Amino acid sequence: MTRRLNQNIKRIEQLLSNRFDNVSKRPETLLFFKSYLEANLKFPIHITGIEDFDWEEFYLLGPGSKQEYETLKKTRPSYSDIFNMIRIDPYFDEDFGLFTKVTRLSDKKRFQLPLADMKAVNEKSPEYQLLQDYSVWFINY
Repeated sequence: MTRRLNQNIKRIEQLLSNRFDNVSKRPETLLFFKSYLEANLKFPIHITGIEDFDWEEFYLLGPGSKQEYETLKKTRPSYSDIFNMIRIDPYFDEDFGLFTKVTRLSDKKRFQLPLADMKAVNEKSPEYQLLQDYSVWFINY
């Protein structure tokens, strides 16, 4: 494991183990993380994808055409887009976690995206670390 990942895990376990015997992903811990993030994030936040979204894999890693990919990016969110996030959705899902409604900066289109797939654009901001900790927890626990 990398040093950064170890630091993330230590922060996550310290945060959650004080409140829960089991820090795994379940409704109680998702709701706690939601409250924690809402209390500590400073909105609005510019965010982008951590890696390509599921729909993009066919075009970026598979046989999909570049032209079709560029056309679809006009109506679908892309991991390379920059979005404005103003809040975390009240809705969550045990498979996908917390969601956020975002507005794409380039054309003002709105989307609902899983928060675990997102990161803050400004890597030096506290928001970057908070969102990264959530993603690491959601993916690994």
